[in-house]
Amino acid sequence: MTSPTVWIPRDAAALAAGSDDVADALLAIAAERGLAPNLVRNGSRGLLWLEPLLEVATPAGRVAFGPVQADDVAGLVEAGLLEASSAASGLPQALVAHPLHLGLTEALPYLARQQRITFARVGLADPLSLADYAAMGGWAGLDKALAMAPTAVVGEVLESGLRGRGGAAFPAGIKWKTVAAAQAPRKAVVCNADEGDSGTFSDRMLMEGDPYCLIEGMAIAAVAVGATYGVIYIRSEYPHAEATLREAVARATAAGHIGASLRGTGPAFRLDVRRAAGSYVCGEETALLESIEGRRGVVRAKPPLPAIEGLFGWPTVINNVITLASVPRILADGAQAYHAFGAGRSRGTLPFQIAGNVKRGGLVEAPFGVTLRQLLFDFGGGSMSGRPIKAVQVGGPLGAYVPQSQWDVPIDYEAYAAVGATVGHGGIVVHDDTANLAGLARYAFEFCAIESCGKCTPCRIGSTRGAEVVERLVAAPVSSKGAQEALLRDLCDTMVAGSLCAMGGMTPFPVLSALDHYPEDFGLPRSRAAGEP
Repeated sequence: MTSPTVWIPRDAAALAAGSDDVADALLAIAAERGLAPNLVRNGSRGLLWLEPLLEVATPAGRVAFGPVQADDVAGLVEAGLLEASSAASGLPQALVAHPLHLGLTEALPYLARQQRITFARVGLADPLSLADYAAMGGWAGLDKALAMAPTAVVGEVLESGLRGRGGAAFPAGIKWKTVAAAQAPRKAVVCNADEGDSGTFSDRMLMEGDPYCLIEGMAIAAVAVGATYGVIYIRSEYPHAEATLREAVARATAAGHIGASLRGTGPAFRLDVRRAAGSYVCGEETALLESIEGRRGVVRAKPPLPAIEGLFGWPTVINNVITLASVPRILADGAQAYHAFGAGRSRGTLPFQIAGNVKRGGLVEAPFGVTLRQLLFDFGGGSMSGRPIKAVQVGGPLGAYVPQSQWDVPIDYEAYAAVGATVGHGGIVVHDDTANLAGLARYAFEFCAIESCGKCTPCRIGSTRGAEVVERLVAAPVSSKGAQEALLRDLCDTMVAGSLCAMGGMTPFPVLSALDHYPEDFGLPRSRAAGEP
């Protein structure tokens, strides 16, 4: 009998759900039967409500079962799981009838409706296998870049329309062009992998599920701008991603893909992995640089921009994980192939992360232009509680709350900015109708007060005063609520206009959106709601 191939994820979300126990149970039961399955610990497919998701190879393709617990493995094996690979006439009927049987993985609606470009390989293979990475198109983008003039590589990224996926949405090609034009003896590429926004996990999934894609993207950036050194600054709460990246960097260096020479023919590019300081504000690019250099993570005044004077004073490209991981496909397939996806000035795809009070939480990669309603219901399946969805925070803890009247607005940077919302890193956190938006607004200020670096007064002091004003507004009698509301809006205006970085500058976004769209939660009349029919 053919040795069956079974995939069980090693992603942190799957591990938290018990995937190691499932893998151990499968190997133990197989050994009792004298079988030796080819067990592949892959990345997650992103269907997090089905983790651990077990897949088995069949003549028709990979078949999925989930969510599988260790106690389920014996029943699956008894039903014919380990005979599936050689079942030419189809799966054993007992296996098809098993309650955890989901059918062909690629046919699952949640996956079939996606357009996976950056995440095309995630979940398909062993993330650390260099052979698997190459077999699935890895290094093709870097090879193409090495055969081009650096200016042409920058041109491809510019033409693709790729914008930073970390929140600011600044065109990646313009940043690269600035660094490439800078005159300096050394340059650097820094990956901001300090993914700290609530409800976001795409960076982690990419690093754990396809680390060589990120390494390749950074190497292409190095070719484009003339950098010889790179740093991946990874969130301290991501031990599994850190371990995977360190091993991937070591293997890629030993194999000659990076290090003394890129792919054995190109310039040198040495890459380090640095653990972050555990501070939310270190996700801001200049505070991140301070942390890498061994200092307290405090925001730097600009200018100079990091593209001119960045890491150790060198011209530095700073992009986040998804931005850099998008680059290999842009180079391999051509800029226009990537530009063909998207809407308006928002080109390509974005991995949206659906979390919170939602039935089917997970990762959905889709082109810009998809609507929040599609993500919430076609993919997310509505709320987990079964109650109506009241508010959706898009773009992390500093993102605005999006009311139902705006759920059909196409998600792109300009369309969302026009309604006072932000796309950010693509994180989506769902709240049902039991949520109190006044309490959530207060929490935004409290979060800012805790995480502020303290360098500028609007952020350091405004956040504390903001929480106090929200409390007073909620407790105030109707006759004096107007004065408190005016004070709150004035404070928010000061923070937006006067803060040194987005930490203080964006904290008012969730506050003002809550105040505008859900005034009744503050004890204000509903007629004041902005944007509601």
